[in-house]
Parts: sequence; C-alpha cells; structure tokens
Amino acid sequence: MLTVHHLNNSRSQRILWLLEELGVDYQIKQYARDSVTNLAPPELEAIHPLGKSPMITHGDRTVIESGAIIDYILRHYSKAAITEENKHRLMPQVGTRQYEEYLQWLHYAEGSAALPLMLKLYTSKLGDAGAALQPRINDELQRHLGYLEQALKGADWFVDNRFSAADIQLSFVAEITPMLYSFESLPNLLAFRNRCQARPAYQRALKKGGFYAFGPTDQ
Repeated sequence: MLTVHHLNNSRSQRILWLLEELGVDYQIKQYARDSVTNLAPPELEAIHPLGKSPMITHGDRTVIESGAIIDYILRHYSKAAITEENKHRLMPQVGTRQYEEYLQWLHYAEGSAALPLMLKLYTSKLGDAGAALQPRINDELQRHLGYLEQALKGADWFVDNRFSAADIQLSFVAEITPMLYSFESLPNLLAFRNRCQARPAYQRALKKGGFYAFGPTDQ
C-alpha cells in the first residue's frame, strides 16, 4: 500500500487531497514540526537523506518532490483518476495540447511561482537585514501572482477550465498568498483558492491530515 509521509503544515497536504480525489487506498504516517524551529523531525531522514516532505513510499520505492509524486500516483492509478464528477482524467492525455499545458503548470507551481513566495516568507523574518531584498522580491511576487490572476480570467481551473492535478499543485500558491500579499487585487486567485477548499476530497484530506495552517479558517 502507498504510504504518505505527512508533515504537518506542509505541501504534503496536497498529496492527501490528490489521493482523496482518486479514491484509492493509502495510509498516512504523521510527522510533527519542531515547536521551536518549525523544522521537520530527523525521523524523516530515515526514509530519505533529505528529510523533506512530501514523500511517499510504495513497495520498495521512495519518491520525493511534489511534481514527481503527483506524476507517479497518476501513472499508477490512472484508471481511478476518471471520476463521475469530473468525467476526465486528472492528468490529460499525453501528447495533447492540454497535457503540455498541464505539465507546464505542474512544474511552474514548485519552480518559478514558489521562489518569490518562499523568499518573501523567509526574508520577512529578517527585519532590516532583509530590507534591501524586498523591492526585487515584491516585483517578482507581483509579476507571478498577476500572471496567475490573468490565467484564471473567465476560468475556474487552469487547464482547459477543467479540474486537474495541476490545480492541486497550484493550490498551495493560492493558500500561502494571503500571508504575503493582499487578495484585494487578485479576485480570480481568491475564488480559485475557495473552490479548491470547498471540494469534498479536499475536506476529507483535511480531516485525515490534521490541522493545516494554510487551510480554511473554520477547520
């Protein structure tokens, strides 16, 4: 059985959500951040030397990195990815225009989009020591959030206006945004976040994963 090594308040929450969307059997092994440093516990290093989450084990395989984990799960559970609700695959058919668009968003979420978000999150804790970096970080943050806002104009979801695993991957960007930037100029991204959090599978994943600091306020 597939095991999700789930760290509280981490991007592994998206993997639980994906598995709930698929309706497949899996188990969760819970890990808690250090209450002082907020770092992952050393027990994760026994699974993989980087000691990071998300991480899954499946048989004798260990898979890290959100995009790789999503791809692995969808390839191994592709038939389950067709649901009565969606009537299409959470990963579009390989070779189609939709697949190329999906692949781009899948990697963009943890690449270009994540960098200014993480820089803003960490440098904001440095006070004056990080002040010189803020203008450049803010410019990049505004550029990428604006790009996402425009991509959602007239659409509920990122790929062909159909819910896919790319939306699950991008959800973290939308969920962390209010900690760093105002949603006032990002109504499409705010609506996207709310749609994600309203999905039944998302709600089931919340119950299984435990309190999630970036999730709905009414947990």
